[in-house]
Amino acid sequence: MSAASSHRSEEDFLCSICLEVFTDPVSTSCGHTFCRSCLTLHWTAGNVVSCPVCKHVFTDKPELHVNIVIKEMVSQLRREDRQQPGGGGDSGGGDSGGASASEQSAAEGGVLCDLCTGTRLKAFKSCLVCLSSYCKTHLEPHGSRSALRRHQLVEPVDNLEGRLCPRHDKPLELFCQSDQACVCMLCSILEHKNHQLVPLRDEAEAKKAELGKVEAELQQVIQRKQEKMEEIRKVVRSSKEAADEAEAEGVAVFTALVQAAQEGLKRLREDVDETRRAKEKVAEGLLEDLDQELCELLRKRSELQQLSHSEDHLHLLQSLPTLTTAAPAGWEEVEDGVSAPLYGEMVARAVARLEETVKTRIEKLRESGLRKVQQYAVDVTLDPETVNLWLHLSEDRKQVHDDNVWKELPGNPKRFMILISVLGEQSFSSGRFYFEVQVQRKTEWYLGVVVESIEREGFKDMAPENGFWVLSLENKRKYQINDSPSVNLKLQSRPKRVGVFVDYDEGLVSFYDADTAALIHSFTGCCFTEKVFPFFSPGVMHGSLNSEPLIISSLNEIGEIYELPDLFE
Repeated sequence: MSAASSHRSEEDFLCSICLEVFTDPVSTSCGHTFCRSCLTLHWTAGNVVSCPVCKHVFTDKPELHVNIVIKEMVSQLRREDRQQPGGGGDSGGGDSGGASASEQSAAEGGVLCDLCTGTRLKAFKSCLVCLSSYCKTHLEPHGSRSALRRHQLVEPVDNLEGRLCPRHDKPLELFCQSDQACVCMLCSILEHKNHQLVPLRDEAEAKKAELGKVEAELQQVIQRKQEKMEEIRKVVRSSKEAADEAEAEGVAVFTALVQAAQEGLKRLREDVDETRRAKEKVAEGLLEDLDQELCELLRKRSELQQLSHSEDHLHLLQSLPTLTTAAPAGWEEVEDGVSAPLYGEMVARAVARLEETVKTRIEKLRESGLRKVQQYAVDVTLDPETVNLWLHLSEDRKQVHDDNVWKELPGNPKRFMILISVLGEQSFSSGRFYFEVQVQRKTEWYLGVVVESIEREGFKDMAPENGFWVLSLENKRKYQINDSPSVNLKLQSRPKRVGVFVDYDEGLVSFYDADTAALIHSFTGCCFTEKVFPFFSPGVMHGSLNSEPLIISSLNEIGEIYELPDLFE
């Protein structure tokens, strides 16, 4: 077999249908040989089962059997072709005559030649028929031999078997748009007949255009992600700066308080010591006087004892008047200058002074906190499309009150029909904001923020679960946080101006007494998922008891009202 095949070339083993070297050769009863897939395709495409060469017509479609001899000869021919120098073999893998210097160096990465046996060179092309990759030297037969020139060459690729149809062993040259799969020519006639088929190149170009659009969309997503990441980093930096600032402020405050406590203790000790020394000095003076008086009394007592035993009557009568004069007051009649001082009262006064210092610091901290949230002040105006028909808005949309007059206005789904309320025109879906409302001389009002989806035609409790975060005054003195249930508040003073601060991202809503800078109440852990609007309700008129309007302070007013002192003046 080997000797016979040595005188033959690939041209002796070409399929007369595909004009390629036999693949899985089968023979008909008339003696002609073809590729199994080519003959099957030929019979499938035609109406008559005949031999493509001699045109012999078969009554019944014959059963095809592999021509073992031809198959073995083709296999032997391919093995010899790979082993021949200059035509598929390489005895040394280096000396190839026309090879360039770069080819004769070891390939570093990429696809390597399958025929080089020494130093394997980089492949120049891959053949989809031979299922091999070749350097320029070993590719030469594909350019000189007519049978090999018909082979399909592509840029060097790995896994050449994956580029063949697994069912027909033919190159995948078409793309089935119906099944979204790569197919060979036989597939297009057999399994994918009547499907929408296009060349792989055309589909690849179309996909490239789509990839361009996808890439552009991905770039936009990447940019948004990068912007979000930078935003998060900015928030982290701001949070750290705020934490450092709060820590420094806390250290300064507590250092000042510790210093005040130490100074108060020092002063207390000095006062106690000074009082003690003064008392001791007075006591020493009194003791000295008493000692002298005691000596005098002892002397008189001795003389009296002597006179009482004297027989000299004249001397007794002459001395008696001087010895019987009134004695000095006793110790119980001494002035109260040596009574123990009330040191406990001195300690109480020292603690009261420290308490006053702490109270002053707290007030300044409140003022500082209010100053910080006022940095986020926004200019809020009232939205006439949401106002209840019993309410009256000022021309500048900064004031609202109940004038007990029903207005005939066009219907609007945004309008409050039951609640005597109105929203601000401005909405917020991120960040922080602060606004301030003047409430003096009113006996009823409701202030806060709400989400966009709150009930407007009917009535629901003004509670967080219904989208309301509200502080209210009822019956002139009853301050409430509208929650479930409502929480009554005991305020030190009646606010004339109420500040509302919202941190959307942190879920925080806080109310301040803008006159005293006191924090009235904070809602924490609020979960905002939609737009938030300022909410105002001046309450019903109640005759003339609650006729004053709610007035939204302008930015200039907020700035002018609060020129707060420095925290550590």
